[in-house]
Amino acid sequence: MLRKWYDWECKLFYSINRYFDRKWLNAYFRSITHAGGATCSITAVMLAVWLLRDEWRDAAIASAIALALSHIPVAIMKKMYPRKRPYISLHNTKVTKNPLTDHSFPSGHTTAIFSVIIPFLLYAPALTIFLLPIACSVAISRIYLGLHYPSDVLAGGMLGTLFGVASFSVIL
Repeated sequence: MLRKWYDWECKLFYSINRYFDRKWLNAYFRSITHAGGATCSITAVMLAVWLLRDEWRDAAIASAIALALSHIPVAIMKKMYPRKRPYISLHNTKVTKNPLTDHSFPSGHTTAIFSVIIPFLLYAPALTIFLLPIACSVAISRIYLGLHYPSDVLAGGMLGTLFGVASFSVIL
């Protein structure tokens, strides 16, 4: 059963990663992936906490808490489940120069972006049309760039969502 899942996951990985040589996709995914990186996600939530007022500020605080706390299980899981990144394990994987070398499960970038957006989506559901495509693009970018398996980004999305919902529930 696990072998079938892994085979299916590899096929899905390759179906996304195979487009790596498309210039416009490269430009898009190499840019959008940074939205889930530490610099961008931390800066965004800190600016939101500082600039927003009232309930919007509460949503930003929930977002900051979710971002901070969600990376504890990410760090633990990366040590407990030392999964090699796809570009290391799979032949013919297309990958960026100087790729990450730590373990791939779960995706920290995907966890970050979902933990940041979920409190805002819960506070103002109309933002879903703008924020959810960004978060999904970050998740897909991690596969496209050869850095994560689909289950890595799925787990990251679930973790980020869980922490986003929990922090929103506590703060608002």
